[in-house]
Amino acid sequence: MTHADAGAAVDSAEPPRWERAAALFVRWREGDSRAMDELVRLMTPPLWHVVRAYGLDHALAQDVVQTTWMTLVRRHETILDAQAVSGWLTMCARREAWRVGKQQRRADPTEAESLEPHLPVHESAEQTATTDDAARRLWSAVSTLNERCQRLLRIVAFEDRPDYARIAQDLAMPIGSIGPTRQRCLAKLRAELEGTGWGGDDDGD
Repeated sequence: MTHADAGAAVDSAEPPRWERAAALFVRWREGDSRAMDELVRLMTPPLWHVVRAYGLDHALAQDVVQTTWMTLVRRHETILDAQAVSGWLTMCARREAWRVGKQQRRADPTEAESLEPHLPVHESAEQTATTDDAARRLWSAVSTLNERCQRLLRIVAFEDRPDYARIAQDLAMPIGSIGPTRQRCLAKLRAELEGTGWGGDDDGD
């Protein structure tokens, strides 16, 4: 089975992350405290990657993610559509990361080893092994790209519905250049992956 086939199998077996997050959020607001634990496990990995894209070190990134969850608990009543919770969390994390990064005036490039997931989602042993191997190879390849590509791909990759206007503001890029830049970065990433023997399915795009 190819990596693409495996990914398709997983996609067909469970709904998108934002739908799972919405369902857990509804359960939590209805009084199921365990649903919040599941929501944290589900959304912390993508939030972590989004925050780290702003150049924050491990400790500051951890603080930002924790602040994001605390903000959700305090302001959950402002979220009228449960399906918007994943985007709300991402936006909150991004704004807090931007604020903290500006305050600390940090501009250090992200270290390659920090590109690997720190808090993987719970799944079967076989799925975990496959996912971890793919993640190591993927983020190792991402670390060979320039800083702008790394930051852009990290933000776009871990958002179900990227807000290009906000991304343009955060990365100081014209909004019209985000799409072309993303394509160039993905092309470089694909070339790097193919160079390491991970070619995937070539559909010619």
